[in-house]
Amino acid sequence: MQDKETSPFNAFDVYFHALQGRGTLNISPPAVGLACCDWALHLLNAPGKQAGILEDFQHLVMESLLAPLDKGQGGESRDGEKQSVDRRFEDPAWQEDPFRTFYRFFLSLDRWWQNSAAEVQGVTPHHTDVVKFIGKQMLDLVCPYNYVGTNPEILKLTLESGGLNLVKGMINYLDDLNRNCLGMGPNGAENFIPGKGVARTPGRVVYANRLMELILYSPTTDKVHGTPVLIVPAWIMKYYILDLSPENSLVRYLVDKGHTVFMISWKNPGHEDRETSMDDYLNLGIMAAMDAITKRLNGRKIHTVGYCLGGTLLAIAGASMSRDGDDRMKTMTLLAAQTDFTDAGELMLFVDHAQVTYLEHIMECQDYLDTSQMAGAFQLLRSNDLIWSRIVSNYLRGEPRPMNDLMAWNADATRMPYRMHSRYLRELFLNNGFSDGKFKVKGHSVAVSDIHVPVFMVATEKDHVAPWFSVYKFLLSSDAPSVTFLLTSGGHNAGIISEPNHPRRHYRVSTMTEGDKYVPPERWLNETPVKKGSWWIPWQRWLARNSGSKVAPPGVEKYSGNTPGYPAPGNYVFGK
Repeated sequence: MQDKETSPFNAFDVYFHALQGRGTLNISPPAVGLACCDWALHLLNAPGKQAGILEDFQHLVMESLLAPLDKGQGGESRDGEKQSVDRRFEDPAWQEDPFRTFYRFFLSLDRWWQNSAAEVQGVTPHHTDVVKFIGKQMLDLVCPYNYVGTNPEILKLTLESGGLNLVKGMINYLDDLNRNCLGMGPNGAENFIPGKGVARTPGRVVYANRLMELILYSPTTDKVHGTPVLIVPAWIMKYYILDLSPENSLVRYLVDKGHTVFMISWKNPGHEDRETSMDDYLNLGIMAAMDAITKRLNGRKIHTVGYCLGGTLLAIAGASMSRDGDDRMKTMTLLAAQTDFTDAGELMLFVDHAQVTYLEHIMECQDYLDTSQMAGAFQLLRSNDLIWSRIVSNYLRGEPRPMNDLMAWNADATRMPYRMHSRYLRELFLNNGFSDGKFKVKGHSVAVSDIHVPVFMVATEKDHVAPWFSVYKFLLSSDAPSVTFLLTSGGHNAGIISEPNHPRRHYRVSTMTEGDKYVPPERWLNETPVKKGSWWIPWQRWLARNSGSKVAPPGVEKYSGNTPGYPAPGNYVFGK
């Protein structure tokens, strides 16, 4: 009998799912079907709930029919209930009928659906979230903001311009379609090429292997802090989000403050990297970089910084090093990085056993998962901001949003190799192996409690990828001598790019040491005072306090490895 994993029938299913995924945004139809069946069967078995849903809907319809007679303003319903705040309907034109009736009915319908879907008893929480999400996407299809005839702003613009806005919108659509077919970046991205528009901080590649390049940035001060900084970015995107334009580059800020900064630039994996594992990212990435730095700087200890997935990997590396008696790590900074995935936010909508198996089949067929294949799911999580508002702006107003450095970086997609991403999804995201002490490095388990260096954690208030209360869970398992937790305004990317002259940034910060009692996140949020400004400032001061006396800066001419010596931003950043 043939092994089921190698049988032609199993191979057919793998190829079928890979082909099917192109039309489903790589979302598993069985995963969605299971959620809908769970919800529908429990609803069918709850006649009282059905009656309550129907009564609420009848009330909604009657309220909408009487809305033109309602003289209340500011989105207040007949019974005095305040309508949900939605910036799509902030223009005064929406307060005139019939548009006022349109948008209020839509908001009421959305609220009715969220309440109705959430209150069916017996449905698993994950399936409830999936059903609510599906209903919201369907409702967004009929939102009055998205159509010319029901959006007073677009309708007025169309009448005043004689439809010129729609003509411009069609031109924009055809241009986007052409660029997509040709594999080109969005219009304006050509102004933000690494080394020219972005990633311009001077430096050189001082070490390279088949998975990463290690960049050492040129000093700008006569003396530097004695402890160097190693930054481990996420490999899901290019490293230069931390070195965007000169005015918002975290790397340049650190260098100008007298820090010696090293940066890992990951290779964009291709078909040949199918079997690259998480062990490779640890050994050829973080550990190889630390080996190169300690050799170059005569055994100095290292400040380590990890962003997003890079932070999760860094925490695993730190736990492994402490377990094995490797004391080269001086401190650890985690930026929007999770070590516990039980509350991993809205992305959990797309992570269960059925969905992970589906993604594994897609990756098995093509050797990797392309970021563009995940983009649809990420965009659906914030469909108002990332899909519909863009459609309205580009194609109905005919006014495409101007490209900026962060948008151009976001369009510079990368891939994730099959073996590595499969283990990440199953052992970390799905089974929470690191937090539970079941994730193995070199054949032995590691846990968060193995980390025994001072830790600085940064989370963002509006993070859809690594929610701040999920990042905060590090404190539940930590055995570090001190943990400084900082919560800053902004989201997963924009909140981290928080240069000191940013006009709208604030943060909360506190430090917990051994012996302190655990403070729940809600209480911490209420009790920790808000401070105006950039989180870069207190973090840099923390680094400086833990860096010892200043020394002469290292030269950037000395290098080692396979093909190093070329200037920053290196070669791997251009991998397509």
